[in-house]
Amino acid sequence: MGFGPFKGKDWAGRGGLLLVLLGLLGACAAPAAQEQNADSGATATAPATPPAEGWPALLAREPYPYLLPLMEDEPTVLDGTYVKVEPPRGEAVHCLRCPDYAREAGLWKLQLARGVFRIHYQEGDWSSLGSFLVTKDRLSKVKDPDKLLLFNDPYCPDIVGVYRWERTEDGLRLEAVDDTCSYRLRAANLSNLPWLSCTPPNLEAAVTDHWPKPEGCD
Repeated sequence: MGFGPFKGKDWAGRGGLLLVLLGLLGACAAPAAQEQNADSGATATAPATPPAEGWPALLAREPYPYLLPLMEDEPTVLDGTYVKVEPPRGEAVHCLRCPDYAREAGLWKLQLARGVFRIHYQEGDWSSLGSFLVTKDRLSKVKDPDKLLLFNDPYCPDIVGVYRWERTEDGLRLEAVDDTCSYRLRAANLSNLPWLSCTPPNLEAAVTDHWPKPEGCD
């Protein structure tokens, strides 16, 4: 069907992936059957995700194939690093175990790179990662923009998030179609603000580093 290459050309479960995508793209307008997070019965077992150790440590980590095989190491149209700064929303409340993907105030960084997504919250040194796939709604007769699918997230290993995406002059905007990860907190986090690109707009800017670089871009 051309949904994109996965690691392991002889993977016997391609039919399972097709069923997953068919259910997502064909019925994403229907209510979610059940909201759940990582504690709600993962279908695969793996070592627990180690505590976050900052952005450099996150870049050295690779996702685990909880639900679907890992993607081939190939570029995508969305590859890049993006940032956003969440504004404060009232007085901060201290929590020993804050909800995953909660929209805490401060700098957030998102990287989409060759089938792997990584997200990091600087102030709380929280992070996650997983796999992503950019696809068209080939299984539906309704014309729709390209979609971004997120999966293999250790905080919701049995969930596939579906997003519409739009490249803007400054970066990337995501719109959640169906994503129940962490009680829909991932959807709220990724789609509430535009993500500003850390990629220089042209060669001259890349060479001179003279451009309005967003806060948080290395």
